[in-house]
Amino acid sequence: MLQTDTREHTEFEDGPGATATTAAPGSPNVPDACHELLFQRCLWCGTPAYRRSFCRACGSMAFTRERSEGAGVVVRRNGHAPHHTWFVAMDEGFNLLCQITDTAPAAVLVGARVSVVRSVGPLGQGLPLVELTHPAPPPERWW
Repeated sequence: MLQTDTREHTEFEDGPGATATTAAPGSPNVPDACHELLFQRCLWCGTPAYRRSFCRACGSMAFTRERSEGAGVVVRRNGHAPHHTWFVAMDEGFNLLCQITDTAPAAVLVGARVSVVRSVGPLGQGLPLVELTHPAPPPERWW
């Protein structure tokens, strides 16, 4: 049977009334600081991923965590405009579903450059927030 590392850390205090505290297992969606975006890289084939339980390329469940530079390109809209969610292709090679902040939905075009403002909410929930850094280049004329 395959066993995985739970990455739990236990601290013991000496003295009367000693208690043990156990930290939550390491999770790719709860970084130490809200401004860091952490992603996973497969130890077997090197494929980058975000919030995955297994590698989409080779099926491995062995990952290492790396910090992203936080820059990417808008690929497409996901859902209706009020939700303002977009798929972003990050420079490290993984795709990210996120919300774009401080901009109207009509102003965001495919191909616009974005950077991460907040990776997750304070409790490790929600979608990452990004902001536009460079607008999309004008579309080329097809005629």
